[in-house]
Amino acid sequence: MKYLDEYRDKNLVIKLSERIAAITTQPWTIMEICGGQTHAIMKYSLKEFLPESLDFVHGPGCPVCVTPLEMIDKALSVAQMPDVILTTYGDMLRVPGTTADLFRIKANGADVRIVFSPLDAVLLAESNPGKKVVFFAVGFETTAPANAMSIIEAGKRKLSNFSVLSSHVLVPPAITALLSSFNTNVQGFIAPGHVCTVMGYDEYISLAEKYKTPIVIGGFEPVDILSAVEALITQLEKGTSTVENKYSRVVTREGNIPARKVMNQVYKIIDRNWRGIGLIPMSGLALKDEFSEFDAEKVFGVTTLKTVESTLCRAGDVLRGIIKPTACSAFGNLCTPEKPLGAPMVSTEGACAAYFHYNNQ
Repeated sequence: MKYLDEYRDKNLVIKLSERIAAITTQPWTIMEICGGQTHAIMKYSLKEFLPESLDFVHGPGCPVCVTPLEMIDKALSVAQMPDVILTTYGDMLRVPGTTADLFRIKANGADVRIVFSPLDAVLLAESNPGKKVVFFAVGFETTAPANAMSIIEAGKRKLSNFSVLSSHVLVPPAITALLSSFNTNVQGFIAPGHVCTVMGYDEYISLAEKYKTPIVIGGFEPVDILSAVEALITQLEKGTSTVENKYSRVVTREGNIPARKVMNQVYKIIDRNWRGIGLIPMSGLALKDEFSEFDAEKVFGVTTLKTVESTLCRAGDVLRGIIKPTACSAFGNLCTPEKPLGAPMVSTEGACAAYFHYNNQ
């Protein structure tokens, strides 16, 4: 198949669902890692095409959702400093910090701007030499290469007024944390296609072997997702646990080698807190020491801040796949996209937002 509409073909979806039903003999719980996959599952009501005994739980693959609260608070602190222009992607503006969000401080006078790429921030720094331009960089391995390139480009242009507040996280350590948890009920994973486009899937092979859990790389259209489900159920029914690539039109085993090279040039791997989950060892990316002049945490001297999560928000349980969004008592009343208590309700990849927008439980 070559075209997008083929991956939304209802007849193919029905055929896949029939094949899945034919091979499913017992209950299974699978987790899609990526928030984009979560939204596709909800948007196309894919659960309705599957046996009732097969359950989806939603993983921590929403980059905005897992950005640590302390990083949000650091962004708020930096944005309110004199002569600072803080830039970031649009869905970061409504993510709640301890006392405010970027949208609120922007309304109160802070210079917070939406950009569509980190290069926009570099160009903004070049055209505003009297300002300190900060790019708030969040995301998984998918966005890390472009953010790394912005630092290299800023160096080439000798921009001393550009820096990055880096909050990148890595998927394989998160899967390890989930599988190591005593209360996980996940039996198979749909791995994130976009991340694997960059990183390939070698890292997942050892995870599947160690934890005896099948992992299938999947895409983001209905046929992509159900093809991944079929592969997972086939393995689960047979008792096998390998890595399969069902997104081969985009993903290769080695990934995007130039992108990985630029990541390795700029970043080092560190321990990182995940919002709602906690510390996951060796799960984050920070700038290497040789790029410290572009590290906003060092440039502005922001240190660890005292943060306070909402006691009403169960985002952490949603991100770990312990509950569905509708099991949170705040869902849809105290917590809405307009007044979110947690990031999964405001992000375009958040599970709570998917349930709210598609009215699907």
